[in-house]
Amino acid sequence: MSTPFVVAVPSKGRLQENAEAFFAQANLTLSKPRGSREYRGTMSCLANVEIAYLSASEIAAQLARGAVHMGITGEDLIRENIHNADKRVMLIESLGFGSANVVVAVPQAWIDVRTMADLDDVATSFRAQHNHRMRVATKYINLTRNFFASHGVVDYRIVESAGATEGAPAAGTAELIVDITTTGATLAANGLKVLDDGVMLRSHANLVASRDADWSDSARETARVILDHIAASARARKYKEVRTRFAACNDALLAEAHSRFGVVSPFGGPTSSGMVTLHCPPTQLYALSSFLRDYGAETVSIASLEYVFDRDNPLFAKLQTFLGQ
Repeated sequence: MSTPFVVAVPSKGRLQENAEAFFAQANLTLSKPRGSREYRGTMSCLANVEIAYLSASEIAAQLARGAVHMGITGEDLIRENIHNADKRVMLIESLGFGSANVVVAVPQAWIDVRTMADLDDVATSFRAQHNHRMRVATKYINLTRNFFASHGVVDYRIVESAGATEGAPAAGTAELIVDITTTGATLAANGLKVLDDGVMLRSHANLVASRDADWSDSARETARVILDHIAASARARKYKEVRTRFAACNDALLAEAHSRFGVVSPFGGPTSSGMVTLHCPPTQLYALSSFLRDYGAETVSIASLEYVFDRDNPLFAKLQTFLGQ
């Protein structure tokens, strides 16, 4: 039996739901044949794929070890937990969910502290006054060290947070925090504000590949099939199919439609009967149909696309380049 191709997805909550919906949209439905409590699953159409249900942080760790080929996790966890991440894993595609920012937040009462430069001044004064460094509560130790170093801030020490980080200043266990936030509402409720230049990372859930996984020819072919489905689904969401037929349709007219409306002609120009099939961005459908009717089209039909498979697959080409082909 060949070694399975392992794809890790979040094991619970909204991230799991969104990950499963992402694959289902590409006709790659995930399932748990042994029941909902099982931590191993399957992917439709691909018998050699094994789905590993793990926490988002464990997915990052498994990618670093090469124990899984691909996984869905946040960029914040990749950057925090994998040293030299860009050489060890590749962010294949941002998935449009799981968005959050890693930020530096200080008490709102610090009215004169708005930037990292201000924080540097306060940190120096704080050490001189209290004879110890300001404390920064965070789970993002490596990101914090790198970000503070890039701004020349050195008079601080990290207090590793294991719970609700935003409560640390009020509890007296830290002067400021580095944490992840989506709307900033929880920070504000705890009397904190984000520094103007304190956004360390704008994180999203990503489909990530591990360089150190077993990339046999079979594994690469499986990756190609998965990424082909994903790319075809993404292309289909970018366009609607437009069909019409009229004698005045010619290459010059299609070139104008491309220039004005972002239209693609996937099958070339009009046939001898004047029939033409176009792909058009959804926001330009009415403008395009009006344009075509002005030039003689009696009827313009529009349909949704499910998949558009092209010969070239930029996602797989990106992976091949990363793996060194």
